[in-house]
Amino acid sequence: MQDTIFALSSGAPPAAIGVVRISGPRAGAALEALSGSLPLARRASYRPLRDGAGAVLDQALVLWFPGPRTATGEDLAELHLHGGRAVVSAVETALAEIPGLRRAAPGEFTRRAFANGRIDLAEAEGLADLLSAETELQRRSALAMAGGAFSRQVELWRDDVLRASASVEAVLDFGDEDDVSDLPADFIQRLDGLRGELLAWISRPRAEALREGFRVVLAGPPNAGKSTLFNALVEDEAAITSPLAGTTRDVLTRAVSLGGIPFLFGDTAGLRDETGDEIEAIGISRALAALDKADLVLWLGPEGEAPEAAWEIAAQADLFHVEQKQAPRHRVSAVTGEGLEALRHDLVATASVSMPKPGEAALNRRQHALVAEAERALAMAVLERDPLLVAESLRLARVAFDTLIGRATTEDMLDALFGRFCIGK
Repeated sequence: MQDTIFALSSGAPPAAIGVVRISGPRAGAALEALSGSLPLARRASYRPLRDGAGAVLDQALVLWFPGPRTATGEDLAELHLHGGRAVVSAVETALAEIPGLRRAAPGEFTRRAFANGRIDLAEAEGLADLLSAETELQRRSALAMAGGAFSRQVELWRDDVLRASASVEAVLDFGDEDDVSDLPADFIQRLDGLRGELLAWISRPRAEALREGFRVVLAGPPNAGKSTLFNALVEDEAAITSPLAGTTRDVLTRAVSLGGIPFLFGDTAGLRDETGDEIEAIGISRALAALDKADLVLWLGPEGEAPEAAWEIAAQADLFHVEQKQAPRHRVSAVTGEGLEALRHDLVATASVSMPKPGEAALNRRQHALVAEAERALAMAVLERDPLLVAESLRLARVAFDTLIGRATTEDMLDALFGRFCIGK
């Protein structure tokens, strides 16, 4: 028999309410042990909770959800306690003393929901992203994935491949010759249409862009105003500013949200050809590496010397003694605030193109690779002339779709995914 697990599923105490969740075959017995009897299913009941010695632990709302129509697919109980640390601790101690109960591991409730078919793997990944979402765009994209939008699309693709496979099997079983000419006239057209759908998903902005943020790196020689502009953009005195050359020695990053879009800004060491300082030289090397990884470089150096596709920024518009650029994309002053709002609006508009549309499900690295794998299998099916090889290509596409939603997966991958969840989820 599977263990029955319990954990605090609400925020850390102290809080107004502390919700302790219990899931597994002994959830009902545990609820009876603490509250005296099972309440009506899916109806809140106000009761005293008592430990094994009969001492009152709390006056709480208790709920009983018999499986399998529950969040985990198992019998499930919830205790809505007063959210003080001592109350929650006392109830958890009492639960731990009940035979067959143990504290849940991180993500174990969600893993049981997956194992019991209440959610699929893509929905579980979306839920993990939803729990870590910090911007509105992240929330809406994760909610689409967690709500099953992508999973339903995968099921439609899988059904299309199954119908195509049935056509091939009919040729293999009943055709006079082993030749694809016996397949329906629109067979190739249908596969090409499905490939087009997959390619459209492959070309979408990836989920990593949402999770990691649009990377903007400020670059230029020493004393170009990089750190001052960086502090203005992240609205924090994160970087030390000084008239001394070489003050910034490493890549300093800050994650912020602008217009609901996640950004990761990077301040870098001043770039110059020669330095007698070994530490500064390391900082310059790291700055160059950061430029290679950036989605966008804001160039504060001499006009015309910017890396390819970088924006020319005149960053010290308030200083008359500084030589100004003739045609910068933006002319700003972090000291007076001149041009900062226009720069922020431009950054948001540019990053928006690289981000999934609001509410649109975005593929993560694993999902992107599997959709690409299915597309390659369908491309082979279109090219093959032997029905046996066509059937094998279609089978490989089905395997990719099954892996996407968790019909075929590995324990190591599941451990890594559900380890991202907090205890109690």
